[in-house]
Amino acid sequence: MRRLAYLLVPLLLAAAGCTAIAEEPGRPASATRAERPSPFADCAPLTVAPAAASPTSPGKAVSPTLAGKAGEQLPDLTLNCFTGGTPVNLRDVKGPAVINVWASWCPPCRKELPAFQRLSDRADGRFQVIGVNSRDSRGGAQSIGEDFGVDFPMLLDQGDAFQRALERNAFPLTVLVDADGRIRHTDATGALDDARLAALVERHLGVRV
Repeated sequence: MRRLAYLLVPLLLAAAGCTAIAEEPGRPASATRAERPSPFADCAPLTVAPAAASPTSPGKAVSPTLAGKAGEQLPDLTLNCFTGGTPVNLRDVKGPAVINVWASWCPPCRKELPAFQRLSDRADGRFQVIGVNSRDSRGGAQSIGEDFGVDFPMLLDQGDAFQRALERNAFPLTVLVDADGRIRHTDATGALDDARLAALVERHLGVRV
C-alpha cells in the first residue's frame, strides 16, 4: 500500500499542477473570452447638432403618399444604444438626420446598408446618419455591422415601437428629419441606392451629397 501511495503522489501533483496552470491567469473564466467590440459608433453625439448643419431649405415638397408623420417631431420615445451608455430619447436627436430602420433578416435592408454607410461617410458634419435596429437579435445586428463595415450610431428597438409611433409597418424604412427635429419625409419604397438617397437628402434636407 505504501508503495502504491508513492506511485500515486506524482500523478496527483501533476494533475494539481495542470489545474493550477489552467486557472492561473488571474481572471474568472467568464472573462477569458472577450466580447466582440461593437462595430457601431457611440450614440452620445446624436444629441449634439451636426457641426456644419444649416436650417432646412423652406418650401420643400413632401410626397403625400409617403409623408407618414411629415411635419411632426420625432416621437417621444427612448431607445437604448447598441454600445450601451445613456439611452437616447428621439426628441433629443439633433437634425438634420437620416434615420434607417432595418433588421438583419430583411434582404432589402442588407442590400441598402452599404449605401447608408457611404452616405454617412459623405455627410461631412452636415447631417447625421442613424440606424434603428428593429425586431432583431443583437447577434444578427452585430454580424451584419461587421460584415458590411457599418459604423454609424445604432439604436435598438427590440419591438417596433418607432414604427408604430410613425404608423408605418415597413422594412426597411427611412426617415428624414430637418434641423428643427421635424420629420420631412419617410420612405418605404424598398432598398435605396446611392443616387436615390442623395436625391432624397437634397430634396428634403436641402443638402447636396
